[in-house]
Amino acid sequence: MSFDASNISSLVTILVGFAFAGALASMFEALTARRASFNLLLGKGPIVVASLPVLAFSAPFIIMRNTVRGRRYEDRPIGFVMAATIIAGLWSLASGSLVRDALHFLFG
Repeated sequence: MSFDASNISSLVTILVGFAFAGALASMFEALTARRASFNLLLGKGPIVVASLPVLAFSAPFIIMRNTVRGRRYEDRPIGFVMAATIIAGLWSLASGSLVRDALHFLFG
């Protein structure tokens, strides 16, 4: 199996997406003293609107955190873990490409 430039670029983009998601979720937790979760969407008014960008970019981290906890404590089937990992990876690829493009735009 050979790695060409596009494969390496996609891998780096996924890693950037996961790293940014984890950093954003950790920063949210440090600033608000509560965990970033999809339950933020159950709030009312401006809290929901303000939490949308945070959730959009930290979703891969939240999905994987919930998946690992679900597998460990609730004994969820491995098929569920595989599906959640694929979803988180694709989401990370999308958000990582946005972060990468923004960094290229800002810093050349």
